[in-house]
Amino acid sequence: MKPVSSRAQLWLVAAGYAAVIVIAAILLLARYLQEVSHPADVSAASGMYAAGDMMLVFFIAFLFMVPTCFLLRTIAKLEAFYTTYSQLLLIFSLSAPVCLALIHLDPDRMPQSLGFLCLYRLIWSPFILVAIIVSRLVARFALAKKLTSYALLIEGVTLCIAVGLLLKRH
Repeated sequence: MKPVSSRAQLWLVAAGYAAVIVIAAILLLARYLQEVSHPADVSAASGMYAAGDMMLVFFIAFLFMVPTCFLLRTIAKLEAFYTTYSQLLLIFSLSAPVCLALIHLDPDRMPQSLGFLCLYRLIWSPFILVAIIVSRLVARFALAKKLTSYALLIEGVTLCIAVGLLLKRH
């Protein structure tokens, strides 16, 4: 069997992203039409609708992770590109402990928009952790492996500390 070229793999990944975008648009449109057609139900059970919206967002994020795994596998063959990606991943993973520190240390003095940004960064941390794990698994070169391992350590420890702080409060 003839191997698929990198260009063809990238086109397949792009088609995967396009398919996920179409599916997400259909799901979001269906959710919107449901809420518009039943406004009394939405106001009566607003918490349940909000929970459903959050589950839908998490499901769509999971759908986007599938072509992302294939994209990471494809670009892992290019040392310079994947090393740069690993450096950016490490820098991005450093935002998790910064956000946790900002939220935990002095939430009252922080601007509300920054607080929401930090909260959302921490909420998405499990998905980011999965992406870092996949990045580490597909890494082929020593520097990329080292950088993704550091990013994985930072993100994982921050997530564990955040969960610990959450459990400590209750």
